[in-house]
Amino acid sequence: MAITHVVRGDDHISNTPKQVLLYHAFGKTPPAFAHVPLIMGPDKQRLSKRHGATSVTEYQKQGYLPEAMFNFLALLGWGTGSNDELFTRDELIQRFNLEAISGGNAVFNTEKLDWFNHQHLLKLADHELIARLKGSGIGDRGSGIDARTSAILALLRPRCKKLTDFTDQLRPFFEDPSSYDPEAVKKHLATAGTKDHLLALKDAYAGAEWNEAELERVLRQLADARTVKAGMLIQGTRIAMTGRMVSPGLFEMLVLLGQETVIRRLDRLASQL
Repeated sequence: MAITHVVRGDDHISNTPKQVLLYHAFGKTPPAFAHVPLIMGPDKQRLSKRHGATSVTEYQKQGYLPEAMFNFLALLGWGTGSNDELFTRDELIQRFNLEAISGGNAVFNTEKLDWFNHQHLLKLADHELIARLKGSGIGDRGSGIDARTSAILALLRPRCKKLTDFTDQLRPFFEDPSSYDPEAVKKHLATAGTKDHLLALKDAYAGAEWNEAELERVLRQLADARTVKAGMLIQGTRIAMTGRMVSPGLFEMLVLLGQETVIRRLDRLASQL
């Protein structure tokens, strides 16, 4: 078949002498053989399905970028001789050589893969990121990128390690929550008077200047006036906006949602308490 080089896992080393003898027996020139370390799971056992996804398409479904996976896999058992870790595909092709392959087995560390993916996500331009988010709501809004869209992406980028994280965290910016996390309601909204506090905040926000500093000042001033903890109003507002306890920076989010949406969602949550 005119194969000149064979690069494979070092679990095939024991096959190599027999194969070389077969080449000679047929009067053929053996290819050059190179054996590279195996990829192990965190338990130092050979990587298999018990460690999680083993198909590249499965990792793609989980929100990993192809360039991040390529970058991560290339550095398993091989190094560039520098402390640099982030490379494009072309840069890795330029630098790769067999001599730099290490002698020990490499460990597939999902946390490290997440780090690579986050770094590559941060490098994507807004229009590239939106193109990868088709089906998430924001990715289906046409090719134009307005200031609000760019601001939303900038707010979410530090928090999102995978494309699926964007899909989840983008939803509150484009639609009201369909329900509220029962644990969040039980933990932060069960105190007597919470409904009245949220309605008072709604009224205060109706006349507020719409910027982060002013929205925070109004909320904290209202908390002091009603002798409640600001954290209760902050968490209540977060639940009203997202339906859950976790979100990007609250006041940055309120600015991007807009006054009308914030007031509507506060009123909607209060009406259900």
